[in-house]
Amino acid sequence: MRFVLRLLMSIVVALCVGFGLSYYALTDGRLFGAVTLGPWTTWPDIGAPAPNPYTNGHIAREAAFQLGRSEGLRFVATTDSDGAPLDLSCSYRLDGHVPVSTFWTLVAVDGDWVNLAAPGTDAALRSSEVIRTEDGAMRVHVGTQLRPGTWMELAGSGPFSLALTLYDTTALSSFASANTTMPSIAREACS
Repeated sequence: MRFVLRLLMSIVVALCVGFGLSYYALTDGRLFGAVTLGPWTTWPDIGAPAPNPYTNGHIAREAAFQLGRSEGLRFVATTDSDGAPLDLSCSYRLDGHVPVSTFWTLVAVDGDWVNLAAPGTDAALRSSEVIRTEDGAMRVHVGTQLRPGTWMELAGSGPFSLALTLYDTTALSSFASANTTMPSIAREACS
């Protein structure tokens, strides 16, 4: 009788762990196939001709148009550099260098990927519009409250994500992956 109970318990534990890891891999899956650089996460195999199974699951779950590997790479941040979730009641400052690319865009989206740009403003901030520091780094303020310098005005309330899309980039390619750095995201003020 003990053997049967232990066998049943082992099967239940195995099923729970298996289904739990499968659910995690398909919903978040940052441990499987994703690359995280500070608060930024990307799936570099998304544009590959034969992506790994975890990336395939992520693509199917997201059901969004994806760029090919040679076209670009999208990084998404849902937290600031300290690990706190991004919230529209706060303002944020992005500082640092963006990986080498021909062009990049920055957008803010909600959980349903609806753009949060304030009415009457551009839907995305483009690399050609950013004021740079003396060393070529960018400094961008993001939020609902006006800030000096380059400011991306948002509207709405609640949590949001930032999506930085690099076009024609060498980021995370085999010869440039060690030098890939992303901008930091610092919380400034909350209302």
